[in-house]
Amino acid sequence: QVTLLCAVLHVRHSLKYFDKMRCLRKRSAVSFLGVLVVCLLFMNLYIEDGYVLEGDKQLIRETATHQLNPERYVHSFKDLSNFSGSINISYRYLAGTPLPRKRYLTIGLSSVKRKKGNYLLETIKSIFEQSSYEELKEIAVVVQLADFDSAWCEGMVQDISQKFAHHIIAGRLIVIHVPEDYYPVLDGLKRNYNDPEDRVKFRSKQNVDYAFLLNFCANLSDYYVMLEDDVRCSKNFLTAVKKVITSREGSYWVTLEFSKLGYIGKLYHSHDLPRLAHFLLMFYQEMPCDWLLIHFRGLLAQKEVIRFKPSLFQHMGYYSSYKGAENKLKDDDFEEESFDIPDNPPANLHTNMNVFENYEASKAYSSIDEYFWGKAPSSGDFYGIVFEKPIKISKIKVVTGTEDRQNDILHHGALEVGEKIVGNKKGRQCTTYLRLGEFKNGNFEITDVEHKVLFDINCMRILVTKSQKEWLIIRSISVWTSQTPNQ
Repeated sequence: QVTLLCAVLHVRHSLKYFDKMRCLRKRSAVSFLGVLVVCLLFMNLYIEDGYVLEGDKQLIRETATHQLNPERYVHSFKDLSNFSGSINISYRYLAGTPLPRKRYLTIGLSSVKRKKGNYLLETIKSIFEQSSYEELKEIAVVVQLADFDSAWCEGMVQDISQKFAHHIIAGRLIVIHVPEDYYPVLDGLKRNYNDPEDRVKFRSKQNVDYAFLLNFCANLSDYYVMLEDDVRCSKNFLTAVKKVITSREGSYWVTLEFSKLGYIGKLYHSHDLPRLAHFLLMFYQEMPCDWLLIHFRGLLAQKEVIRFKPSLFQHMGYYSSYKGAENKLKDDDFEEESFDIPDNPPANLHTNMNVFENYEASKAYSSIDEYFWGKAPSSGDFYGIVFEKPIKISKIKVVTGTEDRQNDILHHGALEVGEKIVGNKKGRQCTTYLRLGEFKNGNFEITDVEHKVLFDINCMRILVTKSQKEWLIIRSISVWTSQTPNQ
């Protein structure tokens, strides 16, 4: 019996042991299967994700390389999923070397062989001659020779190197070239706008030329301005550009325009150049570059043109680079010698006049072709300017009325400057004002203000001294500063 009892106990113990082992095996199997399932899921997701990613990339490549030779050009479009990245292009340095330091402004030119005339050397000369020694330290000029005729390119490089050797040595002039292998197929493209095939080919290649140039210049400076290869520059244009950029500080802009012609004098932030280069490449065969620029500006939420007068750049070519056709276009807003753009330091603008539609106060305080328009003002009404910082002023000029509405001027008014600001940001104003003079025929101008006003100026205002039935247009308010007080 004892033996039988021991046997029974041994069997029970064995059964428990095997049950325990089965449970362990079950748990192990479950754990193993769980890990296996998770791994398979991750692998599946990875494969699907990779497949989707490759599919997206392929779709982008197929969309972007529509009617392109994929074997020759897909390497240029492979980064389109990253519009802030540069395009992988091998550039040839024909003259000059990579810039040793970042500049304030890069000036880009793209040039091809013309059947009649050549203005490239004159354009380069104008850029350097119209810049002071101090301005030259802040600019870089990049010339892209975009013709596939190697003999023409070699000849142009020799001419540029001989005439501008000291600028090349100083590191402010670079001449580059992109091999033809990087270009898309330029034959058999869509004939939008019923353009002839050779015209479509010319403008499509020009878009690619500009895209490659923009891509190269993306990291050379803070700002970039595009010129054509037949342009004359205004004296000290860089100083004028810097003043405009400073006056726009705190406001959003994509493109500032310093000429109303073609692709001349269009200014960009350098950080926008990669996107613009990609954009031109994607739609290179759709329309001319100056039309594409309008779409680019709009897509980045700048709806209106921001163009400054007078223009800083003038078209001087008589013959177009397309078939040598005559091109007599001139910018009638261009001023070569007498250009003197105001500083217009940052300020808050306000008025108690009844503003008409969207012609608000801010539109008078700039050199843009806009203006303030108020309904018939009464005596005591004002247009006020409160500067963000106290300033020294050398000159003030105010113009009212327009050519179309010559009677909408300030018939009776005065200009005053003030000090000692009171109030919060929404209602800031000066406690005391000094009258500098009266308006004559709707205009006001005064010089040597710093010698007539002993205090640092916080405010400026246009005061209506007599009611008038006519409405009031303040076309422009220009302020030139002499020095910034140390406060």
